Amino acid sequence: MSQNQPFILCIDDDAQVLRAIARDLKSKYRDSYKILSTTVVKEALETLLELKNKGETVAMFISDQRMPEMEGVAFLEKAMEFYPDARRVLLTAYSDTDAAIRAINSVQLDYYLVKPWSPPEEKLYPIIDGLLDDWQNIYRPDFKGIKVVGYQFSQKSHSIKDFLAGNLIPYQWLDIQSTEESNKLLTLNNLSLQDLPVVFFEDGSFLPSPSIMEIAHKVGLNPQVKHDVYDVVIIGAGPAGLAAGVYGASEGLKTLLIERRAPGGQAGTSSRIENYLGFPTGLSGAELTRRALTQATRLGTEIITPQSVKDIQQRDGYNQIILEDNTVITTRSVIITTGVDYRQLETKGIADFTGAGVYYGAAMTEATACKDKEVYIVGGGNSAGQAAMYLSKFAKNVYILIRKEDLSSTMSAYLIDQINGTPNITIKPKTEITEAIGHEKLEKLVIANVDTKDSNTVNADALYIFIGAKPFTDWIALNIIKDEKGFIETGRELKNYDSFRKIWKQERDPYLLETSCPGIFAAGDVRATAMNRVAAAVGEGSMAISFVHKYLAEVK
Repeated sequence: MSQNQPFILCIDDDAQVLRAIARDLKSKYRDSYKILSTTVVKEALETLLELKNKGETVAMFISDQRMPEMEGVAFLEKAMEFYPDARRVLLTAYSDTDAAIRAINSVQLDYYLVKPWSPPEEKLYPIIDGLLDDWQNIYRPDFKGIKVVGYQFSQKSHSIKDFLAGNLIPYQWLDIQSTEESNKLLTLNNLSLQDLPVVFFEDGSFLPSPSIMEIAHKVGLNPQVKHDVYDVVIIGAGPAGLAAGVYGASEGLKTLLIERRAPGGQAGTSSRIENYLGFPTGLSGAELTRRALTQATRLGTEIITPQSVKDIQQRDGYNQIILEDNTVITTRSVIITTGVDYRQLETKGIADFTGAGVYYGAAMTEATACKDKEVYIVGGGNSAGQAAMYLSKFAKNVYILIRKEDLSSTMSAYLIDQINGTPNITIKPKTEITEAIGHEKLEKLVIANVDTKDSNTVNADALYIFIGAKPFTDWIALNIIKDEKGFIETGRELKNYDSFRKIWKQERDPYLLETSCPGIFAAGDVRATAMNRVAAAVGEGSMAISFVHKYLAEVK
Protein backbone atom coordinates (compact mmCIF):
# COMPACT_ATOMS: atom_id res chain seq x y z
CA MET A 1 0.00 0.00 0.00
CA SER A 2 1.36 3.44 -0.88
CA GLN A 3 1.77 6.09 1.81
CA ASN A 4 -1.25 8.00 0.46
CA GLN A 5 -4.32 5.88 1.04
CA PRO A 6 -6.48 5.15 -2.02
CA PHE A 7 -10.09 6.33 -1.96
CA ILE A 8 -13.43 4.54 -2.08
CA LEU A 9 -16.14 6.86 -3.42
CA CYS A 10 -19.81 6.20 -2.58
CA ILE A 11 -22.78 7.99 -4.09
CA ASP A 12 -26.48 7.58 -3.33
CA ASP A 13 -29.19 10.26 -3.36
CA ASP A 14 -30.82 8.54 -0.36
CA ALA A 15 -28.94 10.05 2.58
CA GLN A 16 -29.95 7.24 4.92
CA VAL A 17 -28.61 4.52 2.61
CA LEU A 18 -25.46 6.57 2.00
CA ARG A 19 -24.80 6.90 5.73
CA ALA A 20 -25.25 3.15 6.13
CA ILE A 21 -22.82 2.15 3.35
CA ALA A 22 -20.24 4.75 4.47
CA ARG A 23 -20.54 3.58 8.08
CA ASP A 24 -20.02 -0.08 7.17
CA LEU A 25 -17.09 0.68 4.89
CA LYS A 26 -15.33 2.87 7.46
CA SER A 27 -15.82 0.19 10.11
CA LYS A 28 -13.82 -2.33 8.07
CA TYR A 29 -11.54 -0.39 5.71
CA ARG A 30 -10.65 2.96 7.30
CA ASP A 31 -7.11 1.81 8.14
CA SER A 32 -6.30 1.20 4.48
CA TYR A 33 -8.68 3.38 2.46
CA LYS A 34 -10.24 6.84 2.69
CA ILE A 35 -14.03 6.70 2.36
CA LEU A 36 -15.74 9.58 0.54
CA SER A 37 -19.51 9.88 0.21
CA THR A 38 -21.95 12.26 -1.44
CA THR A 39 -25.59 12.42 -2.47
CA VAL A 40 -24.92 14.64 -5.50
CA VAL A 41 -23.59 13.39 -8.85
CA LYS A 42 -22.12 16.77 -9.81
CA GLU A 43 -20.20 16.95 -6.54
CA ALA A 44 -18.92 13.40 -7.06
CA LEU A 45 -17.58 14.21 -10.53
CA GLU A 46 -15.97 17.44 -9.29
CA THR A 47 -14.32 15.45 -6.49
CA LEU A 48 -12.94 12.94 -8.99
CA LEU A 49 -11.43 15.75 -11.09
CA GLU A 50 -9.81 17.24 -8.00
CA LEU A 51 -8.41 13.89 -6.89
CA LYS A 52 -7.05 13.20 -10.36
CA ASN A 53 -5.30 16.59 -10.53
CA LYS A 54 -3.72 15.95 -7.13
CA GLY A 55 -2.40 12.58 -8.22
CA GLU A 56 -4.60 10.68 -5.78
CA THR A 57 -5.89 7.16 -6.45
CA VAL A 58 -9.44 5.81 -6.37
CA ALA A 59 -9.77 2.07 -5.81
CA MET A 60 -13.54 1.66 -6.01
CA PHE A 61 -16.78 3.38 -6.98
CA ILE A 62 -20.02 2.36 -5.27
CA SER A 63 -23.04 3.98 -6.91
CA ASP A 64 -26.78 3.72 -6.50
CA GLN A 65 -28.62 2.95 -9.76
CA ARG A 66 -31.70 5.19 -9.39
CA MET A 67 -30.60 8.81 -8.88
CA PRO A 68 -32.46 11.91 -10.12
CA GLU A 69 -29.46 13.58 -11.77
CA MET A 70 -28.09 10.52 -13.52
CA GLU A 71 -28.49 6.76 -13.38
CA GLY A 72 -25.76 4.86 -11.62
CA VAL A 73 -24.63 3.11 -14.79
CA ALA A 74 -24.13 6.48 -16.51
CA PHE A 75 -22.21 7.80 -13.50
CA LEU A 76 -19.90 4.78 -13.49
CA GLU A 77 -19.26 5.31 -17.19
CA LYS A 78 -18.14 8.89 -16.52
CA ALA A 79 -16.13 7.87 -13.47
CA MET A 80 -14.21 5.34 -15.59
CA GLU A 81 -12.79 8.26 -17.60
CA PHE A 82 -10.93 9.38 -14.48
CA TYR A 83 -9.93 6.00 -13.03
CA PRO A 84 -10.47 3.17 -15.53
CA ASP A 85 -8.93 0.52 -13.24
CA ALA A 86 -11.11 1.26 -10.21
CA ARG A 87 -13.55 -1.49 -9.23
CA ARG A 88 -17.21 -0.69 -10.01
CA VAL A 89 -20.13 -1.69 -7.77
CA LEU A 90 -23.78 -0.83 -8.43
CA LEU A 91 -26.28 -0.59 -5.57
CA THR A 92 -29.66 -1.84 -6.73
CA ALA A 93 -33.08 -2.72 -5.49
CA TYR A 94 -34.21 -6.23 -6.37
CA SER A 95 -36.40 -4.78 -9.14
CA ASP A 96 -33.35 -3.18 -10.81
CA THR A 97 -31.28 -6.34 -11.29
CA ASP A 98 -31.98 -6.42 -15.04
CA ALA A 99 -30.33 -3.01 -15.43
CA ALA A 100 -27.41 -4.21 -13.34
CA ILE A 101 -26.93 -7.29 -15.50
CA ARG A 102 -26.91 -5.11 -18.65
CA ALA A 103 -24.29 -2.92 -16.97
CA ILE A 104 -21.92 -5.88 -16.69
CA ASN A 105 -21.17 -5.44 -20.40
CA SER A 106 -21.79 -1.71 -20.87
CA VAL A 107 -19.50 -0.45 -18.09
CA GLN A 108 -17.70 -3.71 -17.21
CA LEU A 109 -19.49 -3.76 -13.86
CA ASP A 110 -17.61 -5.78 -11.26
CA TYR A 111 -20.56 -6.45 -8.96
CA TYR A 112 -24.14 -5.43 -8.33
CA LEU A 113 -25.12 -5.32 -4.66
CA VAL A 114 -28.79 -5.75 -3.84
CA LYS A 115 -30.04 -3.57 -0.97
CA PRO A 116 -30.15 -4.21 1.95
CA TRP A 117 -26.76 -5.88 2.56
CA SER A 118 -27.26 -6.79 6.21
CA PRO A 119 -25.35 -8.36 7.84
CA PRO A 120 -22.30 -6.76 6.18
CA GLU A 121 -20.03 -9.53 7.49
CA GLU A 122 -21.82 -11.93 5.13
CA LYS A 123 -23.20 -9.82 2.29
CA LEU A 124 -20.83 -6.86 1.95
CA TYR A 125 -17.30 -7.41 3.28
CA PRO A 126 -16.49 -10.67 1.42
CA ILE A 127 -17.48 -8.99 -1.86
CA ILE A 128 -15.54 -5.78 -1.21
CA ASP A 129 -12.52 -7.78 0.03
CA GLY A 130 -12.35 -9.76 -3.20
CA LEU A 131 -12.75 -6.70 -5.43
CA LEU A 132 -10.12 -4.70 -3.55
CA ASP A 133 -7.73 -7.67 -3.71
CA ASP A 134 -8.24 -7.79 -7.48
CA TRP A 135 -7.63 -4.04 -7.72
CA GLN A 136 -4.46 -4.27 -5.65
CA ASN A 137 -3.22 -6.97 -8.02
CA ILE A 138 -3.31 -4.56 -10.98
CA TYR A 139 -2.69 -1.32 -9.07
CA ARG A 140 0.39 0.51 -10.38
CA PRO A 141 1.41 3.46 -8.18
CA ASP A 142 4.64 5.38 -8.77
CA PHE A 143 6.51 2.32 -9.82
CA LYS A 144 9.14 0.87 -7.48
CA GLY A 145 9.29 -2.73 -8.68
CA ILE A 146 10.96 -4.56 -11.55
CA LYS A 147 11.67 -2.55 -14.69
CA VAL A 148 12.41 -4.12 -18.06
CA VAL A 149 14.29 -2.01 -20.61
CA GLY A 150 14.51 -3.19 -24.19
CA TYR A 151 13.30 -2.92 -27.77
CA GLN A 152 9.57 -3.39 -28.27
CA PHE A 153 10.09 -5.78 -31.18
CA SER A 154 12.72 -7.99 -29.58
CA GLN A 155 12.04 -11.69 -29.14
CA LYS A 156 14.00 -11.80 -25.89
CA SER A 157 12.22 -8.74 -24.50
CA HIS A 158 8.89 -10.37 -25.30
CA SER A 159 9.92 -13.61 -23.59
CA ILE A 160 10.90 -11.77 -20.41
CA LYS A 161 7.66 -9.76 -20.31
CA ASP A 162 5.62 -12.87 -20.99
CA PHE A 163 7.39 -14.76 -18.20
CA LEU A 164 6.90 -12.00 -15.63
CA ALA A 165 3.27 -11.46 -16.58
CA GLY A 166 2.55 -15.19 -16.61
CA ASN A 167 3.99 -15.57 -13.12
CA LEU A 168 1.95 -12.59 -11.87
CA ILE A 169 5.07 -10.56 -11.13
CA PRO A 170 4.41 -6.81 -11.52
CA TYR A 171 6.84 -5.01 -13.80
CA GLN A 172 7.18 -1.81 -15.78
CA TRP A 173 8.09 -2.00 -19.46
CA LEU A 174 10.33 0.78 -20.80
CA ASP A 175 10.83 0.87 -24.56
CA ILE A 176 14.32 2.15 -25.31
CA GLN A 177 13.06 3.98 -28.40
CA SER A 178 10.24 5.91 -26.75
CA THR A 179 10.96 6.51 -23.06
CA GLU A 180 13.45 8.93 -21.57
CA GLU A 181 13.72 6.95 -18.33
CA SER A 182 15.03 3.87 -20.14
CA ASN A 183 17.99 5.78 -21.57
CA LYS A 184 18.72 7.35 -18.18
CA LEU A 185 18.83 3.92 -16.55
CA LEU A 186 21.35 2.67 -19.11
CA THR A 187 23.54 5.76 -18.76
CA LEU A 188 23.53 5.76 -14.95
CA ASN A 189 24.54 2.10 -14.86
CA ASN A 190 27.15 2.29 -17.65
CA LEU A 191 25.14 -0.03 -19.87
CA SER A 192 24.97 0.00 -23.66
CA LEU A 193 22.39 -0.99 -26.24
CA GLN A 194 24.25 -4.28 -26.65
CA ASP A 195 23.21 -5.21 -23.08
CA LEU A 196 19.49 -5.07 -23.89
CA PRO A 197 17.14 -6.25 -22.64
CA VAL A 198 18.08 -5.29 -19.08
CA VAL A 199 15.99 -6.15 -16.03
CA PHE A 200 16.29 -3.75 -13.08
CA PHE A 201 15.19 -4.90 -9.63
CA GLU A 202 13.82 -2.99 -6.66
CA ASP A 203 16.99 -3.57 -4.63
CA GLY A 204 19.01 -1.59 -7.21
CA SER A 205 20.60 -4.59 -8.92
CA PHE A 206 20.17 -5.43 -12.59
CA LEU A 207 20.69 -8.29 -15.04
CA PRO A 208 21.82 -7.50 -18.62
CA SER A 209 20.29 -9.81 -21.24
CA PRO A 210 19.31 -12.40 -18.61
CA SER A 211 17.98 -15.90 -19.09
CA ILE A 212 14.53 -16.73 -17.75
CA MET A 213 16.12 -18.97 -15.12
CA GLU A 214 18.34 -16.12 -13.90
CA ILE A 215 15.28 -13.92 -13.44
CA ALA A 216 13.41 -16.74 -11.71
CA HIS A 217 16.18 -17.23 -9.16
CA LYS A 218 16.44 -13.49 -8.55
CA VAL A 219 12.73 -13.07 -7.79
CA GLY A 220 12.61 -16.15 -5.56
CA LEU A 221 10.94 -18.66 -7.84
CA ASN A 222 12.17 -22.23 -8.35
CA PRO A 223 12.97 -23.08 -4.71
CA GLN A 224 14.55 -26.35 -3.58
CA VAL A 225 12.26 -29.30 -2.85
CA LYS A 226 11.51 -29.92 0.83
CA HIS A 227 10.81 -33.66 1.00
CA ASP A 228 12.75 -36.78 0.07
CA VAL A 229 9.57 -38.51 -1.09
CA TYR A 230 6.27 -36.95 -2.16
CA ASP A 231 2.85 -38.56 -2.20
CA VAL A 232 2.04 -36.92 -5.52
CA VAL A 233 3.92 -34.79 -8.02
CA ILE A 234 1.81 -32.82 -10.48
CA ILE A 235 3.49 -31.87 -13.76
CA GLY A 236 1.90 -28.76 -15.24
CA ALA A 237 0.17 -25.86 -13.46
CA GLY A 238 -2.80 -25.15 -15.70
CA PRO A 239 -6.35 -25.34 -14.29
CA ALA A 240 -6.18 -29.14 -13.95
CA GLY A 241 -2.80 -29.06 -12.21
CA LEU A 242 -3.77 -26.22 -9.88
CA ALA A 243 -7.00 -28.01 -8.93
CA ALA A 244 -5.03 -31.19 -8.22
CA GLY A 245 -2.64 -29.14 -6.09
CA VAL A 246 -5.48 -27.65 -4.07
CA TYR A 247 -7.18 -30.99 -3.44
CA GLY A 248 -3.98 -32.96 -2.88
CA ALA A 249 -2.63 -30.61 -0.23
CA SER A 250 -6.03 -30.08 1.41
CA GLU A 251 -6.40 -33.84 1.82
CA GLY A 252 -3.07 -34.29 3.56
CA LEU A 253 -0.87 -35.45 0.68
CA LYS A 254 2.71 -34.23 0.32
CA THR A 255 2.13 -32.40 -2.93
CA LEU A 256 4.59 -30.85 -5.39
CA LEU A 257 3.56 -28.91 -8.50
CA ILE A 258 6.10 -28.39 -11.31
CA GLU A 259 5.51 -25.84 -14.08
CA ARG A 260 7.84 -25.34 -17.03
CA ARG A 261 6.80 -21.80 -17.94
CA ALA A 262 4.11 -19.96 -15.96
CA PRO A 263 1.07 -21.10 -13.96
CA GLY A 264 -2.38 -20.95 -15.50
CA GLY A 265 -1.75 -22.66 -18.82
CA GLN A 266 -3.56 -21.30 -21.87
CA ALA A 267 -6.46 -20.29 -19.63
CA GLY A 268 -4.10 -18.12 -17.61
CA THR A 269 -3.43 -15.91 -20.64
CA SER A 270 -7.12 -15.30 -21.32
CA SER A 271 -8.19 -11.68 -21.02
CA ARG A 272 -11.71 -12.66 -19.96
CA ILE A 273 -13.40 -15.95 -19.05
CA GLU A 274 -17.12 -15.25 -18.94
CA ASN A 275 -18.63 -18.74 -18.66
CA TYR A 276 -16.88 -19.98 -15.51
CA LEU A 277 -19.39 -20.93 -12.84
CA GLY A 278 -19.77 -18.50 -9.95
CA PHE A 279 -18.34 -15.40 -11.66
CA PRO A 280 -21.31 -13.61 -13.28
CA THR A 281 -19.18 -10.69 -14.45
CA GLY A 282 -16.40 -12.96 -15.70
CA LEU A 283 -12.78 -12.93 -14.63
CA SER A 284 -9.42 -12.84 -16.34
CA GLY A 285 -7.20 -15.88 -16.61
CA ALA A 286 -4.62 -14.07 -14.48
CA GLU A 287 -7.19 -13.50 -11.71
CA LEU A 288 -8.23 -17.15 -11.76
CA THR A 289 -4.60 -18.26 -11.67
CA ARG A 290 -3.72 -15.91 -8.82
CA ARG A 291 -6.63 -17.14 -6.72
CA ALA A 292 -5.81 -20.79 -7.41
CA LEU A 293 -2.10 -20.33 -6.64
CA THR A 294 -2.89 -18.58 -3.38
CA GLN A 295 -5.28 -21.36 -2.43
CA ALA A 296 -2.87 -24.16 -3.32
CA THR A 297 0.13 -22.67 -1.50
CA ARG A 298 -1.96 -21.76 1.55
CA LEU A 299 -3.03 -25.38 1.83
CA GLY A 300 0.55 -26.64 1.56
CA THR A 301 1.33 -27.35 -2.09
CA GLU A 302 4.96 -26.70 -3.04
CA ILE A 303 5.44 -25.08 -6.45
CA ILE A 304 8.55 -25.09 -8.62
CA THR A 305 8.63 -22.83 -11.68
CA PRO A 306 10.09 -22.43 -14.25
CA GLN A 307 11.37 -25.97 -14.44
CA SER A 308 10.89 -28.62 -17.10
CA VAL A 309 10.54 -32.35 -16.56
CA LYS A 310 12.57 -34.33 -19.08
CA ASP A 311 11.78 -37.88 -17.95
CA ILE A 312 9.81 -40.12 -15.58
CA GLN A 313 11.28 -43.44 -14.45
CA GLN A 314 9.56 -46.13 -12.38
CA ARG A 315 11.78 -48.03 -9.95
CA ASP A 316 11.00 -50.23 -6.94
CA GLY A 317 7.43 -49.02 -6.68
CA TYR A 318 8.38 -45.33 -6.82
CA ASN A 319 8.40 -42.74 -9.60
CA GLN A 320 11.50 -40.68 -10.21
CA ILE A 321 10.95 -37.28 -11.84
CA ILE A 322 14.05 -36.09 -13.72
CA LEU A 323 14.16 -32.31 -14.14
CA GLU A 324 15.94 -30.38 -16.88
CA ASP A 325 18.76 -29.51 -14.45
CA ASN A 326 19.07 -33.26 -13.61
CA THR A 327 17.50 -32.90 -10.17
CA VAL A 328 15.74 -36.16 -9.23
CA ILE A 329 12.46 -36.02 -7.29
CA THR A 330 10.95 -39.19 -5.85
CA THR A 331 7.20 -39.60 -5.58
CA ARG A 332 4.68 -42.37 -4.99
CA SER A 333 2.32 -41.10 -7.70
CA VAL A 334 2.26 -38.66 -10.62
CA ILE A 335 -0.43 -36.57 -12.30
CA ILE A 336 0.43 -35.26 -15.78
CA THR A 337 -1.42 -32.01 -16.50
CA THR A 338 0.92 -30.45 -19.06
CA GLY A 339 -1.94 -29.29 -21.28
CA VAL A 340 -1.52 -28.19 -24.87
CA ASP A 341 0.44 -25.62 -26.84
CA TYR A 342 -0.79 -23.60 -29.79
CA ARG A 343 0.40 -25.14 -33.03
CA GLN A 344 3.11 -23.33 -34.95
CA LEU A 345 1.89 -21.60 -38.09
CA GLU A 346 4.08 -23.09 -40.80
CA THR A 347 3.89 -20.15 -43.19
CA LYS A 348 6.68 -18.28 -44.94
CA GLY A 349 8.13 -15.51 -42.76
CA ILE A 350 6.19 -16.28 -39.58
CA ALA A 351 9.15 -17.76 -37.69
CA ASP A 352 11.29 -14.73 -38.56
CA PHE A 353 8.99 -12.38 -36.64
CA THR A 354 7.97 -14.52 -33.66
CA GLY A 355 8.22 -12.18 -30.68
CA ALA A 356 8.65 -9.23 -33.04
CA GLY A 357 5.07 -8.66 -34.10
CA VAL A 358 4.01 -12.32 -34.27
CA TYR A 359 2.82 -13.85 -31.01
CA TYR A 360 1.37 -17.17 -29.91
CA GLY A 361 -1.26 -16.25 -27.33
CA ALA A 362 0.22 -13.44 -25.20
CA ALA A 363 -2.54 -10.96 -26.10
CA MET A 364 -2.44 -9.30 -22.67
CA THR A 365 1.35 -8.99 -22.59
CA GLU A 366 1.63 -6.95 -25.78
CA ALA A 367 -1.82 -5.33 -25.99
CA THR A 368 -0.76 -1.81 -24.99
CA ALA A 369 1.76 -1.77 -27.85
CA CYS A 370 -1.17 -2.25 -30.26
CA LYS A 371 -2.72 1.14 -29.57
CA ASP A 372 -4.18 2.53 -32.83
CA LYS A 373 -2.58 -0.33 -34.79
CA GLU A 374 -3.80 -2.86 -37.36
CA VAL A 375 -3.99 -6.23 -35.61
CA TYR A 376 -4.68 -9.68 -37.05
CA ILE A 377 -5.74 -12.83 -35.23
CA VAL A 378 -5.61 -16.35 -36.65
CA GLY A 379 -8.00 -18.82 -35.05
CA GLY A 380 -11.68 -19.32 -34.43
CA GLY A 381 -11.83 -20.70 -30.88
CA ASN A 382 -12.78 -18.99 -27.64
CA SER A 383 -9.17 -17.99 -26.93
CA ALA A 384 -9.04 -16.13 -30.24
CA GLY A 385 -12.38 -14.47 -29.56
CA GLN A 386 -11.40 -13.38 -26.07
CA ALA A 387 -8.14 -11.96 -27.43
CA ALA A 388 -10.02 -10.07 -30.14
CA MET A 389 -12.34 -8.47 -27.60
CA TYR A 390 -9.43 -7.43 -25.40
CA LEU A 391 -7.25 -6.13 -28.23
CA SER A 392 -10.17 -4.15 -29.68
CA LYS A 393 -9.87 -1.80 -26.70
CA PHE A 394 -6.41 -0.76 -27.92
CA ALA A 395 -6.13 -1.42 -31.65
CA LYS A 396 -7.53 0.68 -34.45
CA ASN A 397 -8.83 -2.46 -36.14
CA VAL A 398 -8.82 -6.16 -35.30
CA TYR A 399 -9.25 -8.79 -38.03
CA ILE A 400 -10.07 -12.42 -37.24
CA LEU A 401 -8.92 -14.78 -39.99
CA ILE A 402 -10.64 -18.18 -40.14
CA ARG A 403 -10.61 -20.95 -42.74
CA LYS A 404 -14.27 -21.83 -42.16
CA GLU A 405 -17.31 -19.89 -43.32
CA ASP A 406 -18.21 -18.66 -39.83
CA LEU A 407 -17.43 -19.03 -36.13
CA SER A 408 -20.55 -20.93 -35.07
CA SER A 409 -18.93 -24.36 -34.85
CA THR A 410 -15.80 -23.29 -32.94
CA MET A 411 -16.70 -20.36 -30.66
CA SER A 412 -19.23 -19.85 -27.87
CA ALA A 413 -22.37 -17.97 -28.88
CA TYR A 414 -21.98 -15.25 -26.23
CA LEU A 415 -18.53 -14.44 -27.59
CA ILE A 416 -19.73 -14.33 -31.20
CA ASP A 417 -22.45 -11.87 -30.15
CA GLN A 418 -19.89 -9.64 -28.44
CA ILE A 419 -17.61 -9.71 -31.50
CA ASN A 420 -20.48 -8.88 -33.84
CA GLY A 421 -21.35 -5.94 -31.61
CA THR A 422 -17.81 -4.51 -31.61
CA PRO A 423 -17.39 -2.08 -34.53
CA ASN A 424 -13.61 -2.34 -34.91
CA ILE A 425 -13.55 -6.15 -35.15
CA THR A 426 -13.91 -7.70 -38.61
CA ILE A 427 -14.25 -11.42 -39.31
CA LYS A 428 -12.60 -12.60 -42.51
CA PRO A 429 -13.95 -16.09 -43.32
CA LYS A 430 -12.29 -18.62 -45.65
CA THR A 431 -9.01 -16.73 -45.32
CA GLU A 432 -5.45 -17.88 -44.67
CA ILE A 433 -2.02 -16.26 -44.41
CA THR A 434 0.48 -17.18 -47.09
CA GLU A 435 3.39 -14.93 -46.10
CA ALA A 436 4.60 -12.55 -43.39
CA ILE A 437 6.73 -9.60 -44.53
CA GLY A 438 8.82 -7.05 -42.67
CA HIS A 439 12.21 -5.71 -41.70
CA GLU A 440 13.23 -6.61 -38.12
CA LYS A 441 9.52 -6.65 -37.22
CA LEU A 442 6.24 -7.64 -38.85
CA GLU A 443 4.95 -5.03 -41.29
CA LYS A 444 2.68 -6.78 -43.80
CA LEU A 445 0.76 -10.01 -44.36
CA VAL A 446 -0.22 -11.71 -47.58
CA ILE A 447 -3.68 -13.20 -47.10
CA ALA A 448 -5.56 -15.42 -49.54
CA ASN A 449 -8.98 -17.00 -50.05
CA VAL A 450 -8.71 -20.70 -49.19
CA ASP A 451 -10.86 -21.70 -52.21
CA THR A 452 -9.94 -19.32 -55.02
CA LYS A 453 -6.37 -18.62 -53.79
CA ASP A 454 -6.87 -14.96 -54.72
CA SER A 455 -4.52 -12.95 -52.50
CA ASN A 456 -3.74 -9.42 -51.41
CA THR A 457 -1.17 -7.74 -49.17
CA VAL A 458 -2.30 -5.85 -46.07
CA ASN A 459 -0.53 -3.68 -43.51
CA ALA A 460 -0.19 -5.56 -40.23
CA ASP A 461 1.38 -4.27 -37.02
CA ALA A 462 0.77 -7.45 -35.02
CA LEU A 463 -0.37 -11.03 -35.55
CA TYR A 464 -1.70 -13.21 -32.75
CA ILE A 465 -1.94 -16.95 -33.42
CA PHE A 466 -4.48 -19.18 -31.68
CA ILE A 467 -4.63 -22.30 -33.82
CA GLY A 468 -4.89 -25.96 -32.94
CA ALA A 469 -3.99 -27.79 -29.79
CA LYS A 470 -0.75 -29.73 -29.70
CA PRO A 471 -0.38 -31.81 -26.51
CA PHE A 472 2.84 -31.23 -24.61
CA THR A 473 3.84 -34.89 -24.35
CA ASP A 474 6.93 -35.20 -26.56
CA TRP A 475 9.12 -35.37 -23.44
CA ILE A 476 7.49 -38.59 -22.18
CA ALA A 477 9.75 -41.60 -22.82
CA LEU A 478 7.98 -44.00 -20.45
CA ASN A 479 5.54 -46.62 -21.79
CA ILE A 480 2.59 -44.27 -21.54
CA ILE A 481 0.18 -44.94 -24.39
CA LYS A 482 -0.79 -41.91 -26.47
CA ASP A 483 -3.15 -41.53 -29.40
CA GLU A 484 -2.01 -40.64 -32.91
CA LYS A 485 -2.02 -36.92 -32.03
CA GLY A 486 0.03 -37.36 -28.86
CA PHE A 487 -2.77 -37.08 -26.29
CA ILE A 488 -2.46 -39.44 -23.31
CA GLU A 489 -4.92 -42.34 -23.20
CA THR A 490 -6.44 -43.30 -19.84
CA GLY A 491 -8.94 -45.69 -18.28
CA ARG A 492 -11.07 -47.95 -20.44
CA GLU A 493 -9.76 -46.40 -23.68
CA LEU A 494 -6.46 -48.18 -23.07
CA LYS A 495 -8.08 -51.53 -23.85
CA ASN A 496 -8.30 -50.48 -27.51
CA TYR A 497 -4.51 -50.78 -27.80
CA ASP A 498 -2.78 -54.13 -28.37
CA SER A 499 0.26 -52.94 -26.44
CA PHE A 500 -1.78 -52.29 -23.29
CA ARG A 501 -1.82 -55.88 -21.96
CA LYS A 502 1.93 -56.15 -22.50
CA ILE A 503 2.47 -53.08 -20.32
CA TRP A 504 -0.28 -53.44 -17.71
CA LYS A 505 0.52 -56.06 -15.06
CA GLN A 506 -2.11 -55.16 -12.44
CA GLU A 507 -5.03 -57.50 -11.73
CA ARG A 508 -7.46 -54.58 -11.78
CA ASP A 509 -8.36 -52.33 -14.71
CA PRO A 510 -6.86 -48.84 -14.81
CA TYR A 511 -8.79 -46.12 -13.02
CA LEU A 512 -10.68 -43.59 -15.14
CA LEU A 513 -7.79 -41.09 -15.29
CA GLU A 514 -4.94 -43.60 -14.93
CA THR A 515 -2.45 -44.09 -17.75
CA SER A 516 -0.95 -47.37 -18.92
CA CYS A 517 1.59 -47.03 -16.09
CA PRO A 518 0.08 -47.73 -12.64
CA GLY A 519 0.17 -44.72 -10.34
CA ILE A 520 0.64 -42.23 -13.17
CA PHE A 521 -2.50 -40.26 -14.02
CA ALA A 522 -3.42 -37.65 -16.62
CA ALA A 523 -5.97 -34.83 -16.38
CA GLY A 524 -7.08 -31.82 -18.37
CA ASP A 525 -6.41 -30.97 -22.00
CA VAL A 526 -3.42 -33.32 -22.28
CA ARG A 527 -5.73 -36.31 -21.86
CA ALA A 528 -7.36 -37.92 -24.90
CA THR A 529 -11.17 -37.46 -24.97
CA ALA A 530 -10.98 -34.60 -22.44
CA MET A 531 -13.48 -31.77 -22.81
CA ASN A 532 -11.58 -28.56 -23.57
CA ARG A 533 -13.13 -26.29 -20.96
CA VAL A 534 -11.59 -24.67 -17.89
CA ALA A 535 -14.28 -26.08 -15.60
CA ALA A 536 -13.78 -29.58 -17.03
CA ALA A 537 -10.02 -29.38 -16.43
CA VAL A 538 -10.59 -28.25 -12.84
CA GLY A 539 -12.98 -31.17 -12.34
CA GLU A 540 -10.50 -33.69 -13.75
CA GLY A 541 -7.66 -32.32 -11.63
CA SER A 542 -9.66 -32.72 -8.44
CA MET A 543 -10.94 -36.14 -9.55
CA ALA A 544 -7.38 -37.34 -10.18
CA ILE A 545 -6.59 -36.86 -6.49
CA SER A 546 -9.38 -39.28 -5.54
CA PHE A 547 -7.75 -41.92 -7.77
CA VAL A 548 -4.35 -41.13 -6.25
CA HIS A 549 -5.81 -41.97 -2.84
CA LYS A 550 -7.08 -45.31 -4.15
CA TYR A 551 -3.72 -46.13 -5.70
CA LEU A 552 -1.75 -45.17 -2.59
CA ALA A 553 -4.02 -47.36 -0.46
CA GLU A 554 -3.14 -50.32 -2.72
CA VAL A 555 0.62 -49.93 -2.50
CA LYS A 556 0.96 -49.24 1.24
